[in-house]
Amino acid sequence: MKTRDIISLISRIRQKVNAFIISELSQGGMEGIVVSHGDILYALFQKERMTMAEIASKIGKDKSTVTALVNKLVNYGYVSKERDTRDSRVTYVVLTPTGKELKPLFEEISQKVLEVFYTNVTEEEKEELLRILCKIDCNL
Repeated sequence: MKTRDIISLISRIRQKVNAFIISELSQGGMEGIVVSHGDILYALFQKERMTMAEIASKIGKDKSTVTALVNKLVNYGYVSKERDTRDSRVTYVVLTPTGKELKPLFEEISQKVLEVFYTNVTEEEKEELLRILCKIDCNL
């Protein structure tokens, strides 16, 4: 298989996973939410109060992109922004009670994605895939 074929395959898989996630979010009543919003919410499920810079680092997006995504989540009522009391340049993003209620839905969607993703894949194949992906990640 040629390198461009592998890249094309990875791109198609990513598009399909994203479409699956968006469909599941929509069925869960979360219209207008995109995968990048989900990345932010998922990060906040792990640590409920994060700076914009921490979120940007965690999800691999630049700070200006994160700011735009967070502003939309604020409008939906899933997160709020708080200024640091010691340094007004620092803004924290915090899950609202409504945002916290989304955690079970996200866990359910994650489980469904994994079930579909690994259908007909053996444990040995999963381990080999993970090993190769880690190797590629280290190379980059």
